[in-house]
Amino acid sequence: MKKLIMTLSSLARKFNLNVLLVLAAVLLGACGAELPTSIPVVTVIVDGTEMSFQMPETMTVEQFLAEVNIEVRQQDALNPPRFTQLTDGMRITIVRVEERTECENVPIPYESETIFSEELGMDEVRTARTGQDGEQRICYRVIIRDGVQDSRLQVGEPTIIQEPVNELIVVGIDRNPEPVPIPGTLAYINNQNAWVMNGTSLTKRQLTGTSNLDGLVLSLSMDGRYLLFTKEPEQEDAFVNELWVIDTLGDKDPVPLVLTDVLHAEWVPGQNNVISYSTGEIENVVPYWRALNNLWTTRIDPVTGQSFNPRLVIPESVGGLAGWWGTVYGWSPTGDAIAWVRADSVGLFDPNQNEAQTLAEYALFRTSQNWSWRSTVSWSWDGELLAATVHGPPLNSEPPESSPIFNIAIMDRRGDLQAKLVDSAGMWAAPQFSPRLTTAGGQFERGYIAYLRARDPYNTVNGEYDLVVADRDGSNARAIFPPPNQTGIRSRLSGLTSRVFTWSPDGSRIAVIYQGNLWVVDIDSAAAYQLTFDGQSHTPTWSQ
Repeated sequence: MKKLIMTLSSLARKFNLNVLLVLAAVLLGACGAELPTSIPVVTVIVDGTEMSFQMPETMTVEQFLAEVNIEVRQQDALNPPRFTQLTDGMRITIVRVEERTECENVPIPYESETIFSEELGMDEVRTARTGQDGEQRICYRVIIRDGVQDSRLQVGEPTIIQEPVNELIVVGIDRNPEPVPIPGTLAYINNQNAWVMNGTSLTKRQLTGTSNLDGLVLSLSMDGRYLLFTKEPEQEDAFVNELWVIDTLGDKDPVPLVLTDVLHAEWVPGQNNVISYSTGEIENVVPYWRALNNLWTTRIDPVTGQSFNPRLVIPESVGGLAGWWGTVYGWSPTGDAIAWVRADSVGLFDPNQNEAQTLAEYALFRTSQNWSWRSTVSWSWDGELLAATVHGPPLNSEPPESSPIFNIAIMDRRGDLQAKLVDSAGMWAAPQFSPRLTTAGGQFERGYIAYLRARDPYNTVNGEYDLVVADRDGSNARAIFPPPNQTGIRSRLSGLTSRVFTWSPDGSRIAVIYQGNLWVVDIDSAAAYQLTFDGQSHTPTWSQ
């Protein structure tokens, strides 16, 4: 018998265990030995193979697999779990799991953009910019189970290697405005070029053709003869922009000035061909400049572009809270004082006395974006009052810097008066005093104030506005544009602040940007006339 058992053990190493168990039972039974009815068996399925083992003494799955030298890696899927006690007939399955990261570069298809332009003839089509696909790198987490891919999931956001360049198609539009009187000179930007009208809307013509005005500066001289503007520099990595001047009457080419990195510029009232300007330094992050909050004056030759006698009026400074965006300046009508606006205050600077005073203070409005809010500032025609938008106190329990309230305030230049003219007018109210007006007989001088009033006073960043005209003290306010059943005006940044509308030099009309087009509105009748039709206009300025 002993010899028979040894023989069966030897055969067990060559043949299937189950078959040999049956054979052993038959032989041993024939010998009359007393045998157990069955032998406990454990089956292991791994690496495409199924193996059966005689179950040893009681132990866990993990201990058993170690005993029979079957490796289970950390990421493998084991069923039943490692801590499970072995039982007769148990089937242990091991799925080999691999995890790896795969990355690939894929194209970003460019899109096609169509804009309308008054520069081209009716239905004329031109490709202003060819499209170019971009490229991005996308990484995936790949799970493989027993050599077969089970899942492939994207990991994180794609890494942009090259942004796509959209194709730009320009379609001509031939829409001449109806004849509208344009007292003085009205200038604006359309498709990043300077345009102008003199005397009537029928004189509309294009002054520049480079399509690279950046909108930071657009200022007409007092007589409307010359236009200051900034455009993108030829050396993009060296400067923020370049300051240029052009004659609005003839066909002369624009003249470059020697000034660069200009964030604000305008003509100084009462001085012949004298401009003031504020500068910054180029940065490699949006908005691509850091303001120096200074102010210089210089006399220029608009024919040659030469400048003479530069003078530092306000020295470089941090500029208060969020001063990196810049300071808005505005000369008094007589040129004897300069109003300034920062993110948290409005004040005056006397260049003769070299003294500054703060007229109003308020909480910084925190945008959490790559721009910082500034109000416009406007002088009354007599130089006694200033109008600006100020950030109001919290509406409820929100922090002061998150308040949605913006009021129109009136201040006098001596600092004795600060009054709220309009409550909750909106962030882009941009109040502007009218030029001096007289009665028909020329006996009484008077004036108005115009501003944008938010239709929703608590949602004014991207909300809709109406153009309102009121007496200088805020009384008799009336909305004159657009009609109440139409979409409201939406403001936009033009340089450091918002410049959506401007008074005519005789105070009878207002030019306003509505849905990307230039309109002129009569303040008495509220009659409105559309002057551009391609939706690409902004930053109007009007002078004698």
